[in-house]
Amino acid sequence: MLTFAVDFSFYVSYFMFGCFLTNRFYTLGYGGPDYFCDREDETAMLAAALVNGRNVALISPRRLGKTGLILHTFNRLIAEDNTRRCFYLDIYSTENLTDLVKQMATVILGSMDTFGEKLMANISAFFKSCRPVFSVDPMTGAPSISLDVQPQSSPATLQEIMNYMCESHHECFIAIDEFQQILEYPEKGTEALLRSVAQFAPNVHFIYAGSKQHLMADMFSSPRRPFYQSTQRMGLTPLKKEVYYEFASRLMHAGGKELPADVFHEAYDVARGYTYYIQDILNRLYAMPHTVITREHLLEIYSDIRKEGEVVYKDYCDLMARGQLKLLRAIAREDIVLQPHEQAFMRRHNLSAVSSVKLALNALVKNGIVAKSEQGYYIYDRYLSLWLTGE
Repeated sequence: MLTFAVDFSFYVSYFMFGCFLTNRFYTLGYGGPDYFCDREDETAMLAAALVNGRNVALISPRRLGKTGLILHTFNRLIAEDNTRRCFYLDIYSTENLTDLVKQMATVILGSMDTFGEKLMANISAFFKSCRPVFSVDPMTGAPSISLDVQPQSSPATLQEIMNYMCESHHECFIAIDEFQQILEYPEKGTEALLRSVAQFAPNVHFIYAGSKQHLMADMFSSPRRPFYQSTQRMGLTPLKKEVYYEFASRLMHAGGKELPADVFHEAYDVARGYTYYIQDILNRLYAMPHTVITREHLLEIYSDIRKEGEVVYKDYCDLMARGQLKLLRAIAREDIVLQPHEQAFMRRHNLSAVSSVKLALNALVKNGIVAKSEQGYYIYDRYLSLWLTGE
């Protein structure tokens, strides 16, 4: 049984959905190694770095399987040694250092050892900068610990949490997802503080995971920044199409269904290999009552996705500048464009001046709506692209 600590939302997704979910294609949480596709090399690389004391900056676009890789690696680390402690935090919703420290306390405290009176007494005696709060979750009956952290004491409490882990004598691994969020914190020196507390914790190793690649790259590659040369850097690319098909076909077959290769390949291409979108499409196909999946079933899924996105995407596009929306539609029609300001492309889509196209493109890229790969520019949200081409 998986034993690493995570926030409550993940606890539910694994322990409840993992036990009762009948669909074999997970779109939330982590269902265990049987439902995780490949990433053998990446898992081995990440695990090797952590157990050898190297912190890792994992930089990857969202929806490419970054979180799944982290949880899969944690699962392997604990399978090798059940005295290890693994903690996953997603700090995307945090707004300041106090929020971060509170989340760390909730996830970490009480998860080192069996919850009991001795542990509560130890924690109460250990923390001087704030008051531990003990409670029982009304839904699960599970005990939990949080800290009544005050903003002025956040740095001291963070150090106490690290000291607590150091004195636990467990090998600890902490993944902080959406790590670039700390750049939005109002407190000055947050990067330097986190770098400092991590530096002097020999049995605590970190994965700093982030999806905004330019921000993460600057944080870990710039000589001006505290985290410079403090980590091993890793990135993710889409899983190979044939490897993913073998995985998908196996799970479909185990459920009494047949997934032809050409149907999967089309779904993979529409998703551009992004794990989240592929898993979602496969989840929907698996839920259909048909034994043999056909392209017509795939088209039904596309139609459903367009209908679901109608309200959100329409309002979203209505707020966009006219030039940006026109360029976005043009990119959607061609799926990927090497040079959006090339004359032939502009003529095909009735785009005006090169300067206007460049201005619109820069805005779309900056806002994360359009992404760039070696093959060219494409719409990052694959369902938005699907909606734009099917209006």
